[in-house]
Amino acid sequence: MKKEIYIIEENYPLTASVYKMVLRGDTSAITRPGQFVDIKLAGFFLRRPISVCDAREGRLTLIYKVVGDGTRAMSALKAGTELDLLTGLGNGYDLDKSGDAPVLIGGGVGIPPLYKLARELCARGCHVKVVLGFNTAAEIFLASEFRELGAEVYVTTADGSSGISGFVTDALKTLDYTYFYACGPEAMFRAIEKIARTSGQYSFEERMGCGFGACMGCSCQTKYGSKRICKDGPVLTREEIIW
Repeated sequence: MKKEIYIIEENYPLTASVYKMVLRGDTSAITRPGQFVDIKLAGFFLRRPISVCDAREGRLTLIYKVVGDGTRAMSALKAGTELDLLTGLGNGYDLDKSGDAPVLIGGGVGIPPLYKLARELCARGCHVKVVLGFNTAAEIFLASEFRELGAEVYVTTADGSSGISGFVTDALKTLDYTYFYACGPEAMFRAIEKIARTSGQYSFEERMGCGFGACMGCSCQTKYGSKRICKDGPVLTREEIIW
């Protein structure tokens, strides 16, 4: 974990409620896809945990959804603003288990951390498939960016307004893959669990206090004992989860 000051380079909307923030600063502590940062915001007691979309060459990309006062305050920050961040938090995904044809499954705001994962898996020569789930066409983001990496992209919308009509599982059940990585709401995980044909990893969302394992506020029970989502997660393997 590192505590550093970052400078906002860009902060703009991708959709009506989803924003992209690019910051300049030390990214050396971010070593694996699936890790997150904790942002200190003026006027708020607790830091805001935000998953890392990408990090390389001193530039950090975050994509976040405005869901409350904290993220609303983030969306109003201008280029040039300094932010205090804790970086290198969480365990991240294990790429060594992917096999040669992994599938990445993301729902809504769970999609951003899959971008760095896809980039690194593509760099390893994997045939990467990406399934992205949205409610409607107006909410779609990052699909073209995944394609630019060389990934095979499947977009699903619950209302059928774009791509495959339905949910991520409607696309997943038609695909062949060697391993899966997922990030999104727990309801999506439970649906994946019913049809997934391989082992895989889920990145869980949880309310956090400290973000680095001290307060124990985000603990959950697994088959191997109690784990802290912020420290021992957010990524857990399929085999250890108690549903």
